[in-house]
Amino acid sequence: QVQLVESGGGLVQAGGSLTLSCVASGSGLGAYVIAWYRQAPGNEREFIAQINWAGGANYDDRVQERFTISRDNAKNTVYLQMNNLTPEDTAVYYCNAPYGLGYLSEWGQGTQVTVSS
Repeated sequence: QVQLVESGGGLVQAGGSLTLSCVASGSGLGAYVIAWYRQAPGNEREFIAQINWAGGANYDDRVQERFTISRDNAKNTVYLQMNNLTPEDTAVYYCNAPYGLGYLSEWGQGTQVTVSS
């Protein structure tokens, strides 16, 4: 079983950048697809981006041109580089490993990203 822990959030001004990290323990990243999600207050958790073992990535249209997902399998870490942030990006960001109709890991506490205008 894989456990995932998010970090790297913080407070940033609009137009700024942050890099989030998702570190896998237990069985490590393995060949799992890892995805980033976010949840803003009052909203459902939503998909942001995902990456497979070989580095192939998919993005939600709202972040396609601004966010970059990457992974370092040797470090068991997936990153989310976020550029040109806007207040609409304010949310708690989570990572997980989608598998079938569910996920391989329990949801963690996430990491808070707050973008001020």
